[in-house]
Amino acid sequence: MSTLPRETLDAGSATRVAERCARVFQQTLADRLVAGYALGSLAHGGFAPAVSDIDLGLVLTDRRHDDDRTIHRVTRALQEKDGAHQRLSVFWSSLPALRTDRGDGRFPAVDRLDLKNSGTLLLGEDVRQDVAQPDADTLLTESVRFALEILATGPVLAEFHNPARLANDTRRFTKAVLLPLRFLYTATHADPGSTDDAIRHHLAQPSPVAAELVRAATRARHGQPASAEHLTELLHVELVPLYLHYIDSCLPRLTPADSDLSQGLTHWRTRLLDRPNPHPAHQPPRADLPDQGLGHTAGTGPAPP
Repeated sequence: MSTLPRETLDAGSATRVAERCARVFQQTLADRLVAGYALGSLAHGGFAPAVSDIDLGLVLTDRRHDDDRTIHRVTRALQEKDGAHQRLSVFWSSLPALRTDRGDGRFPAVDRLDLKNSGTLLLGEDVRQDVAQPDADTLLTESVRFALEILATGPVLAEFHNPARLANDTRRFTKAVLLPLRFLYTATHADPGSTDDAIRHHLAQPSPVAAELVRAATRARHGQPASAEHLTELLHVELVPLYLHYIDSCLPRLTPADSDLSQGLTHWRTRLLDRPNPHPAHQPPRADLPDQGLGHTAGTGPAPP
């Protein structure tokens, strides 16, 4: 059986979806919406029709107590329109927060850097010159915090240990394999880069970890997935070592001030190595990897990356 993307979407069509969604938010937020931007691969290139998200950045005049609920509601309504809109991932923050290198809504450091370096204005006033540039330490710690909050949960660990579901969903498969490469690329270069940049950087290392799995994810990302059976075998052998490599690469970069993150990574490492029965009597609970974003997130709720 093949694992096939549910729908392909070219970059031009994805950009038009982003523009329509930005206008819907403009209708909702009115003059509080300073600007809407295309982010991610729509902005810096490398959009993959089979799997890439539609990343939309919103800059608001201020932060209000009900913004989370409002933006979540509008995002969900847009995602329910069709398969293309389902890829929508919304990042948002107030301009005062962005000026001081923070996101007071959902705008992780790596996405703030992407906004400043590559954001493509869809509507409103271009304010990228006012956005502070996150430093390397912030990029590292926020990505680690994201990984711990989203990828180190019990259900996701169960799915990593029993990865048949991942192998049957191209978008989820590519995210599971390529997210740690994106995190490591950003930590090394203090730059978001692209997924292709992260893949090239990883495979250029001497004896790269999980090289066969990374190459399979690369082919799937470009619309050429292998059979689900083959991908399941690869995931069983190479996914946990890939995440151990990510953890072991991050730990030396953290400082004593990041002891909570170091402890979290160490605990995650132990749980990754604590494999359950490979042939369980029942299926593990359904786990939801982040379906949108570098990082990155479920498309509506708070995120680091």
